Amino acid sequence: MVTRLTPERHDLIWGSRDTEPWYQNPKRLRTAEVWFPSGELLIKFLFTTENLSVQVHPNDEQAQKVGQPRGKTEMWHILRAEPGAKLALGLKRAVSAAELKAAAVDGSIVDLLNWITAVPGQTFFVPAGTIHAVGAGIALCEIQQLADITYRLFDWGRGRELHLEAGVGVSRLTPAGEAPVELPVKSLYFHTERVVIRGRLAVPATAEPVTWIAIEGSGEFAGRAFQPGDVFRASSALEIAASESVFLTTSERSR
Repeated sequence: MVTRLTPERHDLIWGSRDTEPWYQNPKRLRTAEVWFPSGELLIKFLFTTENLSVQVHPNDEQAQKVGQPRGKTEMWHILRAEPGAKLALGLKRAVSAAELKAAAVDGSIVDLLNWITAVPGQTFFVPAGTIHAVGAGIALCEIQQLADITYRLFDWGRGRELHLEAGVGVSRLTPAGEAPVELPVKSLYFHTERVVIRGRLAVPATAEPVTWIAIEGSGEFAGRAFQPGDVFRASSALEIAASESVFLTTSERSR
């Protein structure tokens, strides 16, 4: 079975009017996120024109203690980045819980974060408990557990609710050498690879569905035209035809 997933557009003030080629935006709306739920995973395309909040997500056990089915581990693949665009992943040095909370209140948390210059083609793994933020001027593809549980620690003065007690309580307080990683990414929740297609690729049937995310190029996927930003969920044998295209493929992992 092959299914083309339907995009869910989310327009927010920090979104971008420049979302193409991954999302066609003829009305030039401020599109921030485009979602594709796929089983127990959620695929997102994010487009930023402002710094996103500094935030953290709980793990499964922590989320279940507050009545949520699962926590949130995710990964990012950078599609486009303006010169100087940055993202934050983890801390530069170890802190105490009290120090982290105070820094979130007075804004100095920004100086505690491990800021990394974003480069197209980079991949970052963001396990639950990792404090993070995506800066302005970035387009990325995110693969995450299907969960909507986020604790904001700092929001750049926007005035939205913060979740300091809960957020500090689930945060990793020591650096873990956060840096770009190489694909494939194998976590407890998903296995993601990069697939380059030049010509034709015969894909065998799989026991469990695989999500195919087109990020570059165009062609035919199981006889259907595709372009960047299209997402398919497939378990049957199929053929992909393209002069040169790049996909991310991801599958849920049995635990």
